Amino acid sequence: MSTITPAAGTVLIADPFLKDPNFMRTVVFLCEHQDEGSFGFVLNRKYDYTLDQLMASAEGMPIPVYYGGPVQMDTIHFLHQYPELIPGGFEVTDGIFWGGEFEKAIDLLKQGKIEANKIRFFIGYSGWGEGQLKTELQEKSWITSKGSRKLIFHKNLQEIWKDALRDLGGEYEQLVNYPIDPQLN
Repeated sequence: MSTITPAAGTVLIADPFLKDPNFMRTVVFLCEHQDEGSFGFVLNRKYDYTLDQLMASAEGMPIPVYYGGPVQMDTIHFLHQYPELIPGGFEVTDGIFWGGEFEKAIDLLKQGKIEANKIRFFIGYSGWGEGQLKTELQEKSWITSKGSRKLIFHKNLQEIWKDALRDLGGEYEQLVNYPIDPQLN
């Protein structure tokens, strides 16, 4: 059911029947994909705390933080669209950058020099060991597609999973309407 081979910049769209509570109805943006493993962030789960509640340096900045995944929940990462202002980032795909100088990003936000809707903070990340993602793809747990700024910086979390499927068109659009548990139908 996958449409493209996973690589940095790919999104993994959870199959409607994927039951893993960490990934049910999620879209994961892959920042890195190699034989040794893969790394990315869940795009459509908001974390319980805002940036200013997690970091003293972000005081007065109630910016949402997203649940990146179940691995290393004591780390904060970010994706952004400001390579010219935030040094040290890595371009994942088409103007979407991962990381860089964290304190510089915070200062730029405080000064109003970057827009909060063009930077997204994540606590933890999603990770797969060697061969693990390949196995999950063979089991049809994920549908793959190309990541886009529209999905990564989407304004409505409830629509990211649905929009990712709609963007694929055809038979994928129908999956949007599948119940979470078909046995309840």
